[in-house]
Amino acid sequence: MLRDRLPANISARSAPNLFDLAVLLCLLGLAIAVGASARHTLGPLTAPGGVAIHLDPRWLPGYALRTTLRMFAALFASLLFTFTYAVWAAKSRRAGVILVPILDILQSIPILGFLTFTVVFFMNLFPGRVLGVELAAIFTIFTSQAWNMAFSMYQSLKTIPGDLEEATRAFGLSSWQKFWRLEVPYAMPGLVWNTMMSMSGGWFMVVASESITVGDTHVVLPGIGSYVGAAIAHRDLRAVLYAILTMLVVILLYDQLLFRPLVAWSARFRFETTQGATAADPWVLALLRRTDLLNRGSRAAGDFLTRLGGLPLGRKPTAPRPPLVPPRVADGLWIAILVVAVALAVWQLALYITASLSLHEVGRVLLLGCFTLTRVVAMIVLASVVWVPIGVWLGLRPIWARRAQPVAQFMAAFPANLFFPIFVLGIVHLSLNSNIWLTPLMILGTQWYILFNVIAGAAAMPADLLEVADNFGLGGWRWWARVMLPGIFPYYITGALTASGGAWNAAIVAEVASWGHTTLVAQGLGSYIAEATAAGSTAKVALGMVAMAIFVIAFNRLVWHPLYSFAQRRLSFA
Repeated sequence: MLRDRLPANISARSAPNLFDLAVLLCLLGLAIAVGASARHTLGPLTAPGGVAIHLDPRWLPGYALRTTLRMFAALFASLLFTFTYAVWAAKSRRAGVILVPILDILQSIPILGFLTFTVVFFMNLFPGRVLGVELAAIFTIFTSQAWNMAFSMYQSLKTIPGDLEEATRAFGLSSWQKFWRLEVPYAMPGLVWNTMMSMSGGWFMVVASESITVGDTHVVLPGIGSYVGAAIAHRDLRAVLYAILTMLVVILLYDQLLFRPLVAWSARFRFETTQGATAADPWVLALLRRTDLLNRGSRAAGDFLTRLGGLPLGRKPTAPRPPLVPPRVADGLWIAILVVAVALAVWQLALYITASLSLHEVGRVLLLGCFTLTRVVAMIVLASVVWVPIGVWLGLRPIWARRAQPVAQFMAAFPANLFFPIFVLGIVHLSLNSNIWLTPLMILGTQWYILFNVIAGAAAMPADLLEVADNFGLGGWRWWARVMLPGIFPYYITGALTASGGAWNAAIVAEVASWGHTTLVAQGLGSYIAEATAAGSTAKVALGMVAMAIFVIAFNRLVWHPLYSFAQRRLSFA
């Protein structure tokens, strides 16, 4: 009798239909394409066509598929890293003392710095096989994705409202249940936006990951990045345009098929007590809802994950017990161990560097670091002035945010190398100072960290808070100073901190720009490390990386982390 009362459209979907067939055929075609591309990773490194990059645009679809697979493999590894490392740093105060500075160091180490030490390692794991080089490329892309996502998760877990924490204790949720029912949902909106930004960050460094040169070792993997590198080397503007169009198509595809549905799904986890502005579901979600088999499968998977997250694992909230060791004593012992470990590491590193380099070289590197620091600060300030108002405007308007989403992803993914022809020709033709006019290349990819985080912060603003501000007639500068800027501040700090680290990383690309046989160099740490890597000077690479890490950690400790603490104490929705 109940079936007779169901609407006609529901009973029509009670069996597999043409939408199921269309989606399954697409999934089958994708699986075949992925399998065909993955098969090449098991071949020998010297296989025919394994190194030669063809500038004929007919090769671009295959190159695009292989690059996209590397990026999603790196993204999967980044998610694992985020859900382990960042969670540990946020939940353990003593672990956070060391894990957060290590994360600062990792995000500041340039891509070429990782390549210097990891390419040989991965190639030795699978000698003579393409798989070793593929793992090196995936790891390189991972280093351009993971830190941003980890900082987003860390920031979210540290700013969970106190009343929500109290609710989990009142319901007696275990640590496992609390993680999946409160902490992950609360972090999800910001994490989704930062995952999109991380994908774009992977595109920004894809040239370095697919065309690897360390000393006498030069390996090229088929992909869009290596295609761009070959086009620049041959000064082929037409091939560069083909690469840009291919990137645009790929970004639009995974934006429509993956990230738009994820953004719509994550919107349900916004922290608000009244209904805020919403946008219509993207067409992919609407299509999937018209299927039957996939709907059943997704519901079954959702039910399984819900039951898994509801398992009473871990510790339940109990009355506080006096610790076996006084906290001050435990903290003192922990800090002493860290000081000894850091001192030993610094001593060993100093012995290695001083055995190969002079004190004059160390002083020169520190001066170059000051040059790069000036560029980074100037670009972060400029990007903040431009993108914070735009990000707030978009975040408060979900429909416009979705329209701007693929545009921002494409611009964030635009490799700085593609701007080399414009900058090199312009600087040479107008006789400009390369130390000044190469600086914008540093912020081309990293400025979008600020925009994406501000959009996420504005989108997560409680609708009832905005409604109260409107009822009290707050407008103009008072609205910004008392409502919006405090509300988005934790998200902005995450974006600015990551953009700062990304700008240091991008200095390697930005401070050495080449087009054909013309090369321009800006004095700074980035150009120093790039030249040392090309020359195969491990000692100079190590010195440059250590100097960059010192600058980044000092700046983070003096500027960003005090602001983080302020946001946690004063500007969370507690």
